[in-house]
Amino acid sequence: MFSGAHVILYTSDADADRAFLRDVLEFDHVDAGEGWLIFRLPPAEVAVHPSPAEPKHEFYLMCDDITGTLTTLEDRGTEISRPITDQGWGLLAAIRLPSGAELPLYEPRHPIAHSPSP
Repeated sequence: MFSGAHVILYTSDADADRAFLRDVLEFDHVDAGEGWLIFRLPPAEVAVHPSPAEPKHEFYLMCDDITGTLTTLEDRGTEISRPITDQGWGLLAAIRLPSGAELPLYEPRHPIAHSPSP
């Protein structure tokens, strides 16, 4: 029925954040025209959590080794905006995009719905 999912990140500096995804995170991409890059993401999963507050959506990048991933990103000049914390369900951290927005990363400690990366 579905062939994939399309995630949109709204940002105050789309060009800088696109360059970051392309050059620092090294995501494969296609140019949809006029520099409008659309990035290939790693395998994904979706979870539904209850909330007493206004419904919202969140986007996290999952990694098999968060410490190694953060070290690599720091070596590439990325700011770590939140250090690793153990949440029980996983190890959570965040990086800063060039626009100033945070992008959370985590190493899951729960069963995952997709095969881990090789």
